[in-house]
Amino acid sequence: MKKIIFLIIILVSKSTLSIADEGMWMPQLIQALNISDMKRNGFKLTAAQIYDINKASMKDAVVIFGGGCTAEIISNKGLILTNHHCGFSNIAALSTVQNDYLKNGYWAMNTKEELKCPGLTVTFIKQINDVTAKVLADLNPAYNENQRDSAIQVKVKQLETETKKELGFDVFIRPFFYGNEYYLFVTETYKDIRLVGTPPESIGKFGDETDNWVWPRHNADFSMFRIYADKNNKPADYSEDNVPYTPKYSFPINLKGTQKGDFTMVYGFPGRTQEYLTSYAVDLLVKQQDPIKVNLREKRLNIMDRYMKKNDTIRLMYTARYAGVANYYKKWKGEMMGLQKSNAVQKKQQLESEFLTALSANPAKKEKYTKLMGQFEKVYEDFAPLSKQYDYFTECLWGIEAFKFAANAGLTLQTELKKKQAGATNNFDGKLAEYKKSIPFKNFRKEIDRELCIALLEIYGKEIESVLRPRMLDSLYTVHNNNCVAIADFLYNNSSFVDNFKAASMFENYEKDFQLYQRDPLFLVASDVLKHYQKTTIPQMTYYEIQINELQKEYVKGLRETLKNKKFYPDANSTLRVAFGKVSDYSPKDGIHNMHYTTIDGIVEKNKTGLEDFYVKPRLIELYEKKDFGTYADKDGKLHVAFIASNHTTGGNSGSPVLNAKGELIGTNFDRNWEGTMSDIMYNGDFCRNIVLDVRFTLWIVDKYAGAGYLLNEMKLIR
Repeated sequence: MKKIIFLIIILVSKSTLSIADEGMWMPQLIQALNISDMKRNGFKLTAAQIYDINKASMKDAVVIFGGGCTAEIISNKGLILTNHHCGFSNIAALSTVQNDYLKNGYWAMNTKEELKCPGLTVTFIKQINDVTAKVLADLNPAYNENQRDSAIQVKVKQLETETKKELGFDVFIRPFFYGNEYYLFVTETYKDIRLVGTPPESIGKFGDETDNWVWPRHNADFSMFRIYADKNNKPADYSEDNVPYTPKYSFPINLKGTQKGDFTMVYGFPGRTQEYLTSYAVDLLVKQQDPIKVNLREKRLNIMDRYMKKNDTIRLMYTARYAGVANYYKKWKGEMMGLQKSNAVQKKQQLESEFLTALSANPAKKEKYTKLMGQFEKVYEDFAPLSKQYDYFTECLWGIEAFKFAANAGLTLQTELKKKQAGATNNFDGKLAEYKKSIPFKNFRKEIDRELCIALLEIYGKEIESVLRPRMLDSLYTVHNNNCVAIADFLYNNSSFVDNFKAASMFENYEKDFQLYQRDPLFLVASDVLKHYQKTTIPQMTYYEIQINELQKEYVKGLRETLKNKKFYPDANSTLRVAFGKVSDYSPKDGIHNMHYTTIDGIVEKNKTGLEDFYVKPRLIELYEKKDFGTYADKDGKLHVAFIASNHTTGGNSGSPVLNAKGELIGTNFDRNWEGTMSDIMYNGDFCRNIVLDVRFTLWIVDKYAGAGYLLNEMKLIR
């Protein structure tokens, strides 16, 4: 019997063992967990060269850029490289009608021309410490979960405060493995960041929404900034006296290119993954959550697209909104397809079955975790209808722009005015001025939103039964006999929130006539919708989410204790991670094979289609026709644009350095392939790919296209 159990455990371990390409690993644990795997895959350096708190290492050249991207230092003068879409908001803020840096690009030809970016920061990780024992020490075993969580939060805040005082640096603590472990991060943030250069968005966003989440890809998604410091190389507010930051470490840049099978490593700050969800969670995701959201967004996109194709003015008005809706529409659709293609639910069920089988030698534990899986099944059964209601609120009702605006504006002004009338501190005048500035509505068309309202209310009326609807909205269905055209006519014909003239008058006279505007039918219905979900669905969902998190905590703890031969990595939570894999092609479906790289030929071919998303300025075409590729062409004579690899990445990895076996920069991470978006839930090495901008194309744009080749003089180039 012992031999049989041992064999089962070995089989389970092999069947669940993360393949080399899977995982987002904590850098301080590389030596203990991954260095042998990395070396078997071609890595040439040591774990200490990746992460070291006493000596300069790669971690000292990887920074959090702004609020949610990664950037890397590429020179000894604080020059940093990230994605164009990561720098987009800062570039937009610097742009004017006269100097449109988004449209035309911008390149400083010396440090004096570099543009300060108010509010932009970069943050270094100085060290990472395991504080699990300190956080979980002395917890009263009699605490319920709420008491336990409160006690942990108090301990976390205490440790953060004490460590900050002791070290003199900012710190934060994050939970890992659903609260089974806690790590403290010591950080240093620089506030004087300046724009050095950006290609025009026709290059930086080439392909735009058409190519989003798609491979093959051809956009040069990059921008460059510089960190400035005081004379002591310390963080400082913007000052003309500040000087370029001198880094502890900067990445050398390899210009030799990549070949299929080459080792690759991504070093960055991935945002959020959920790799240890149970089969019940993945089943809900694949069968209900993703299909609902995809269907509702597809309906919205189709309506907007039809209007945008008719009129260029409308196209410009709605292009940003359309892109925002389309981004996660494509992400969720690809995720759903990838999970179905991978038989994700069945694989999760298999893991759960093997996990319980591996506990056969310990009946008490097996009984405990068998009961746990039953609790998962029950809680997801109860959670599913609430999730459905929430998705129809956020993606359906709140997909109607007028609903969202009327509720937010009306309730905000109502609250702030009551404070003002009571003599309390308030921001009524500021909020009123903010809404006044929105008139006339520049990116809103009443007729489009009315059609969206009709289409979405028709779906909502069919999918959400009367008893679960907000009271006022349900009464409209009753009064108008479920005629959504009549409902929309009533709301849009009688509201001040959707008409430029009426809205201007409303906000001008709001304080005097606020009681009149509080009776606006659109405000009454939309605010009732918001309050309904805030009082019913959202609190209930929170209740079940707390239960799910606690069950997940126990489940992951059991997996880690039982499957000793499996190397577990924590879910992404915007902390520093290492992912490694190889340059690799793939086949998305039968009869189709995607190569591992693209070239500038693809840009020119797409440009010839005449589609707006594939427009590039004549200069790029001129350089292409002259074959003026300089030293940046591959040995095949072609100028490579992007390549794909099997690194496990997600949002937040945008802008991350992609390194070769010697730790040299070979590209900048910027996206995933469509099918590979499933890697947030389950990684599949057969087709999950991260998309990388080849650093040679980046430097070709800087040097040949922009004429800013002087920047290369401060980089260490490996030819």
